[in-house]
Amino acid sequence: MAYDEALAARIRGLIGDQPMLTEQKMFGGLAFLIGGTMAVAASGRGGIMVRVDPTEGDELIATTPAEPMEMRSRAMSGWLRVADEHVTSDDDLAEWVRRGAAYAGSLRAK
Repeated sequence: MAYDEALAARIRGLIGDQPMLTEQKMFGGLAFLIGGTMAVAASGRGGIMVRVDPTEGDELIATTPAEPMEMRSRAMSGWLRVADEHVTSDDDLAEWVRRGAAYAGSLRAK
């Protein structure tokens, strides 16, 4: 499955003013990186992937519709998946983009 280009455009509209922003195809989707660190991506599996502070991951999984992101059957600390139905509104998507951009922006540029 290819990533949703309309979703990628919505993300771009929300994150486009971030300094050191780049886009890169990865994980079957389109990732938005700040300073070389992925902040958020339109996933090739639908929905989005979001990079968050690993210390906040468990709480976000418990209190939001986010799920742990898994690669090769292993949960990735600090990486969340949010399904399409939970980012249909601009406000919901904006909150996830804000979280991902804030965390990626807090890390040292690569």
